[in-house]
Amino acid sequence: MTDRYAVIGNPIEQSKSPLIHTAFAQVTGQDIAYTKLLAPLGGFAAAVDVFRASGGRGMNVTAPFKLDAFAYATDLALSAQMAGAVNAMKFEGDRVLGENFDGVGLVRDVVHNLAFPVQGKRVLILGAGGATRGALLPLLAEQPAELVIVNRTVAKAQELAALAHQHQSGQVPVTGLGYEAVQGQFDVVLNASSSSLGAELPPLHPEVFAPGCLAYDLTYGKGLTPFLKLAQQAGVTRLADGVGMLAEQAAEAFAWWRGVRPYTAAVIATLTVPLV
Repeated sequence: MTDRYAVIGNPIEQSKSPLIHTAFAQVTGQDIAYTKLLAPLGGFAAAVDVFRASGGRGMNVTAPFKLDAFAYATDLALSAQMAGAVNAMKFEGDRVLGENFDGVGLVRDVVHNLAFPVQGKRVLILGAGGATRGALLPLLAEQPAELVIVNRTVAKAQELAALAHQHQSGQVPVTGLGYEAVQGQFDVVLNASSSSLGAELPPLHPEVFAPGCLAYDLTYGKGLTPFLKLAQQAGVTRLADGVGMLAEQAAEAFAWWRGVRPYTAAVIATLTVPLV
């Protein structure tokens, strides 16, 4: 019997999830049907209820419903609790398991796909929203030398730094700063702010990029964003967008649902937009 899954959002037409999960099902031999579900604003719970009642097994969740999914889930994984948001759900009877795979997807893309170890490196992450919250524990698990969170509203960056210290088992220094207070050079600079969505340049000094640095924009499919252009002009040659993160978080969800983890290289190659 074919198992049903979906991605829910508003808008939803732009979602690559059906393409990705259908490809994963083909290469792993899994019998699933994966569709897009447009839910009205304010109608998330009702739409999910209908999908579950019709036999749906799980869902990916995209904007603007990740907070709705967080509230809807009955069982929240630590990753979801840290992110304060849910991007994948699994339905088991009356239970709704909520996960957030964005952070682990990001780290897997950086460390495995891009072959850029984080251990012992200085890491700078721009933004203090849900994407950064979700990335904290997976990044800290890689044991960087230091993690600095920078945000226009300094208090939010400091709040996330305190959260990281509260949950990490190691002793990685984590600091929350405003942009004007960032000092020194960093081996990994991650743009998790919303700047690239509006084609804006974050107020970052180009001297933060160390020689051999990796500059990574969590948005995908937008080519050379203002952030990546800034890094390129500063001499950075290792540039990446979030297409690998998209594929890797999808693979984590697929493995969670189906018990088999698909290879992601073909999907990443299909979705990659040249950084020009």
